[in-house]
Amino acid sequence: MLYKEDWEEAQRRFQAWWEGEVIDRVLIQVTAPREKPIRQIKLLPKPEGLKTESLGWLVAACVDLWGPEGDIDLEFILNRFEYHFSRTFFGGESFPQIWLNLGPGVLATYLTGHWKFITETVWFKVPQPMSWDEVLSIRYDPENPYLKVTKFLAEELGKAGEDKFMVATTDIGGILDVLASLRHTENLLVDLYDHPDEVKRAGEMIAEFWHRCYDELHEIITRHQFGSGAWMGLWSPVRWYPIQCDFAYMLSPAFFDEFAMQGLRYHCEHLEHPIYHWDGVGQILHLDMLLSIENLKGIQWVPGAGKPPVDDEVWYPLYKRIQAAGKNLVLNGVRPDRIEKLLSELKPEGVLISTWAPSEAEAKELLKKAVKWSS
Repeated sequence: MLYKEDWEEAQRRFQAWWEGEVIDRVLIQVTAPREKPIRQIKLLPKPEGLKTESLGWLVAACVDLWGPEGDIDLEFILNRFEYHFSRTFFGGESFPQIWLNLGPGVLATYLTGHWKFITETVWFKVPQPMSWDEVLSIRYDPENPYLKVTKFLAEELGKAGEDKFMVATTDIGGILDVLASLRHTENLLVDLYDHPDEVKRAGEMIAEFWHRCYDELHEIITRHQFGSGAWMGLWSPVRWYPIQCDFAYMLSPAFFDEFAMQGLRYHCEHLEHPIYHWDGVGQILHLDMLLSIENLKGIQWVPGAGKPPVDDEVWYPLYKRIQAAGKNLVLNGVRPDRIEKLLSELKPEGVLISTWAPSEAEAKELLKKAVKWSS
């Protein structure tokens, strides 16, 4: 791979990680500025009206600017990403990828056509909550312009990225999170009491749409690359994805079991390598149920705003419970000076740490130290 010279080695380590094994160290993704760019790339001018140049939101900003049926400037998108890739050292198991980000939970847009981009976020919630008759009459529309532009970008950026970078599929969303965009969150909470059967029927319907969407995008992307990627930054030789239910933050264990677990199990039956995006302290009480899902490969912990960071010792007991259940653990945003302590408490098998370094040399030194810390 042009922008990652040791990509085959990284793939080998990822394959071991999915099996809960280590080769000689914990999986670490560390990025840093390159000492010397791989290519000299001149930045193209910013198109007039583009709302943000942030790479994480660049795809969404371009769809917003030119419209889902417009003439999107692929050259500009590739220019900005490859400029960044050429100047970034992707150490360990980090790798260059263009994530087709149209916002978290874009399946709601594929079902309704409603999409509102605001600088670095997207609103999917329909202006007026849909009735249950409207929700349950939704059909999957392959001609939805936002779905079509996602497939177009997957195809064209995938072709451009062959042997240079990966393309990661869009953020489809959580089943109940998508339903909350259609019904509105406050209504859906009441629906759990007043319309439980409708909630379950809609959840089953959205789960089927979710996997049809995923499979269609996966088929396009893997024409041009080996393996799959998503927003969490992992790689798998087979189908993987971060499954989630942010709505679960507001659910009791009983309601989580009744309304969320069926959809999560469905995901885990249809994906080879699912990872649960465990977001916020309100979801801690659901951990044992999550760990009971047989094919759930791992959990990514996100403490949430205002809470101790992911590398804080307060979370170590949770990490040990996850490891004791035989699940992998994804820890994004670990501070470099906290890695040694973290690894002194955890088994290296099945742990993935993403971090950063101020220079390429320091990133390489960190990777060497990780071998000792993993022993």
